[in-house]
Amino acid sequence: MTGSSFELGEPEHFTTGAIGPKGQRVFYLQAREAGLVVTLKLEKQQVGALADYLEQMLDDLPSTSATSTAVPELVDPGTADWIVGGLGVAYDERLDRIVLIAEELVPDDEGEEDESPAIARFHLRREQVVAFVPHALSVVAACLPTNPYCGRPIDQTTNFCPCSN
Repeated sequence: MTGSSFELGEPEHFTTGAIGPKGQRVFYLQAREAGLVVTLKLEKQQVGALADYLEQMLDDLPSTSATSTAVPELVDPGTADWIVGGLGVAYDERLDRIVLIAEELVPDDEGEEDESPAIARFHLRREQVVAFVPHALSVVAACLPTNPYCGRPIDQTTNFCPCSN
């Protein structure tokens, strides 16, 4: 069974954050429009890659007077609507919106019918993206470093990585 799809054309809230102790954090992407709060769970690497891509995209777009706004904190994430499998970004030139497309991770269970993943589309104003990028990078930087070979967190007290055992 897949989750619900979402289309937020003018979200007033767009952020990312991590909940939990270092090394065990759960990362979320969240948007809100007209009282509907969409919370998606994703990996730290996805947050970092998204921030890097959006930063490059902003550099490549025609300049504008968009300034950074305050990035809202996560609204109590509770339970995520679903887990993100993939992210895509597009630019709507007509509306000057950056469109973030998240696709649900659907497990490939044998014997079950193929299910289409849920999709979430967030049509973001530039100032939301300008504010999101440094916030997302700081959220990622606040976490434990990962081993470049296996991607697992390195314990700060022992400098031990499970893959080196």
